[in-house]
Amino acid sequence: MMRRFTWSRRRIALLAGSAVVLGGALAVGTGMGQAGESCAGLDTALRNNLNFIADQQRNPDALSTARIANRQAVVDLIQQRRATAGCTATVAADNPAAPAPAQPQAPETTPAAPAGNGERVCAGSTVTLSGEAGAPAASSNQFPAGTRLRVTNVDNNRSIVVEVTGPSGSCVLLNNAAFEQVREPGKFLIRRALIERA
Repeated sequence: MMRRFTWSRRRIALLAGSAVVLGGALAVGTGMGQAGESCAGLDTALRNNLNFIADQQRNPDALSTARIANRQAVVDLIQQRRATAGCTATVAADNPAAPAPAQPQAPETTPAAPAGNGERVCAGSTVTLSGEAGAPAASSNQFPAGTRLRVTNVDNNRSIVVEVTGPSGSCVLLNNAAFEQVREPGKFLIRRALIERA
């Protein structure tokens, strides 16, 4: 009789201990989930990825285009999570330095493509999206605000004329609305882009 009573008390103690551990785990898990979606955490993750992209753009190598495309997809997901969390802070790369001076000069010697009427610029550049909302617009590290550019996706022959509204870490970044008008479904990078002054 005494053994059965002791065994029952032991089972109750084990069950109670398990409940405490499970409750603690849930509390920790919930806390981590909320912290992961805090604006401060999302903003830091976004800035880290933008810094990586800016560094690749300043010091490109044979794999930079693929790395940038992958990181841009991560940036897009973070921007979606920031929008869901109601984050409104402007986040940019810490040091979006312009490329070497020789790079902006190269487009001047490149003849304009027959598809457009304007001066071709940013030869060889790929185009991604900035993740910013609003009416179709672009940002650039080579052109001042107010510059009008025509961006054509050579792979599907869709183009859009946008106005530069601010700086970025590359020749041209389209905001969400502009990118949607020229992108191919499921792609976050325009590898063959024709960029002209409009």
